[in-house]
Amino acid sequence: MTITARAAICRGQDHPFAIEDVRLDSLRADEVLVRIVACGICHTDLAVRDRQLPVPLPIVLGHEGAGIVEQVGSGVTSIKPGDRVIMSFNSCGHCPSCEIDAPTYCYEFFPNNWSGVRPDGSPTLFQGDAPMNGNFFGQSSFATHAIAHERNAVVVPEDAADLPLERLAPLGCGLMTGAGAVLRAMKVRAGLPIAIVGAGTVGIAAVMAAKIAGADPIIAVDVHDSRLELAKELGATHVFNAKDDAMGRIRDLCPKGLGYAFDTTGINKVIEDLFALLAPKGVLGMVGASAPTDMLAFNEAEFMGSGRTVMGILGGDSDLDGFIPEMIRYHQQGRFPFDRLIRYFDFDAINEAIEASERGEVVKPVLRMAAA
Repeated sequence: MTITARAAICRGQDHPFAIEDVRLDSLRADEVLVRIVACGICHTDLAVRDRQLPVPLPIVLGHEGAGIVEQVGSGVTSIKPGDRVIMSFNSCGHCPSCEIDAPTYCYEFFPNNWSGVRPDGSPTLFQGDAPMNGNFFGQSSFATHAIAHERNAVVVPEDAADLPLERLAPLGCGLMTGAGAVLRAMKVRAGLPIAIVGAGTVGIAAVMAAKIAGADPIIAVDVHDSRLELAKELGATHVFNAKDDAMGRIRDLCPKGLGYAFDTTGINKVIEDLFALLAPKGVLGMVGASAPTDMLAFNEAEFMGSGRTVMGILGGDSDLDGFIPEMIRYHQQGRFPFDRLIRYFDFDAINEAIEASERGEVVKPVLRMAAA
């Protein structure tokens, strides 16, 4: 059966996303066909548009998809048609990282997520008879239908049946990255101070997770006062505008140093300044996208002598089947109110949604493709 879809095609920074017809390939054994209900827009999508990541263009992006399963491949056992699913990154399932439930560091991450095709080189999408780049994060969910995989589609728990898919969609990347960085990667301890630089989706998710972890104080830094106000409402005990000597104010507030620092900006000067604020055994986590040529410089004596840790973090060190349901539970308990970050846009308004996000007017834009 031929499956067609409407998809937003990215041709680069100088072109708006164009919604056009595409055709989906037949399902492989481990794949699932999902009717997309909603998809979040993430900074990573825009980094691909701007050629900051080695992903081929033109391509159908989108990697925070949520929808309803319509078909499953012959080898799929954990998902069935009719299931509501949240999609995230894909992984191989058999490398040393996947074997220890660390799929964000999959040895085969690139071919499974960024190559534009399946790992075997076959396309998942076509325009007419010509192959179209897709399979972005194992899904390409800026579309009305997408092919995903059993490993990167998480079934929404039955006790969350009242939660709309359009709300749950962003859990697949940005929210998971911020919350997982705090709760999984850095393992933030109660009573220790944390500073979070960047109050976008990832940063505010980290703020909410830091509150769950019991960190104190919880410091948020950004250049947008509106985002700092939201961060304060959602758990930050202190907020500093980056234009107003934020690092000096953190030092005054925490003279013994930070237990944890979390950077979402990818700006090397910011990262180096945060390193200098760490207490003994302090942990600095980094998730911001940096230019490939950027380098960091730390004082070797401080690094070694204070037992500090600097860690790169992908996807919040999350195992999908464990952490996505955990975030849903926190949300149901009222401890992870990520819906406060969302503004919804119709799929046809994808370019308007991106522009609003880049102006700082929206923290998490979510596209609505269809009714749940």
